[in-house]
Amino acid sequence: MRQLYCSLFGHDFNETKQVTYHVKEYTCKHCKLEVTNNGNGGFTLLTPKYREINSVLERIHTRRLERRINNPRRVAFKTQENSTLEPSIEFEFPLV
Repeated sequence: MRQLYCSLFGHDFNETKQVTYHVKEYTCKHCKLEVTNNGNGGFTLLTPKYREINSVLERIHTRRLERRINNPRRVAFKTQENSTLEPSIEFEFPLV
């Protein structure tokens, strides 16, 4: 009966787990179907393979967040002070 409702009206997904900021796991409220985000932004069935991928992603994500909290002065990239967006070489174009 549950699958009949979903086949007629579609699934009603609720977020069950946030793996990273962009990857989440969802469960259908009616038929308990579990899905996750794929690389294209769509939904993919949550197989054991994707479950393992999501757990590894979550572990990497939490470690990076902990590293940022523990080292607030550490920067992902270095910037030059007094840098400008002006070109270093000036071009002169002839007037026509």
